[in-house]
Amino acid sequence: MEGCKTVSTPLDNNKVFKKEGSPKADESQFRSLIGSLLYLKATRPDIMYAVNLLSRFMQSPSQVHYGTAKRVLRYLQGTKNYGIWYGITHDSKLIGYTDSDWAGLVDDMKSTSGYAFTIGSGIFSWASRKQATVAQSSAEAEYIAAAMTTSQAIWLKRIHEDMGESQVETTEIYCDSRSNYSNGKESRISQQNQAYRHQVSLHQRS
Repeated sequence: MEGCKTVSTPLDNNKVFKKEGSPKADESQFRSLIGSLLYLKATRPDIMYAVNLLSRFMQSPSQVHYGTAKRVLRYLQGTKNYGIWYGITHDSKLIGYTDSDWAGLVDDMKSTSGYAFTIGSGIFSWASRKQATVAQSSAEAEYIAAAMTTSQAIWLKRIHEDMGESQVETTEIYCDSRSNYSNGKESRISQQNQAYRHQVSLHQRS
């Protein structure tokens, strides 16, 4: 891919990914490429979502999936100097960020949760995972993502304490969903959202 035309994003937001509907690609080449990208995402959180999405089609990749994987390479070609910078800082506060799409996968209509955590100057923990259940609304999808992020925050905070860096103040977790924030504050909620709020409530009491 040396000398290829670079792109500014790893994914084309207008492209729909599904298991069927286009000619098949070479499975061996696709798996080899995705395997290399899975290794690389350990230090490049900006390709995490794209690589995890493509890895779901390892069993039966199409030319669309293979072309998208090569787009990730074109993105990496133009961002070879990107990296995570960890500077000297006295601020060791744990901060989290969470987000989710809604029914982003047309094959099973499941959503994808994502989170990232920082301590000091750089990000150090991140993930992108398909949700186990089908969310009935974008608010539910965001709430499931918040529950996963809260669980990770509790675990990271305990690791932080084991290292002798106890954090007294509450760990802040940022999201872009107003309904998510409201559901966490309201005393009365619908039965539909009760199960998801129960997950977060358990984490809040831990």
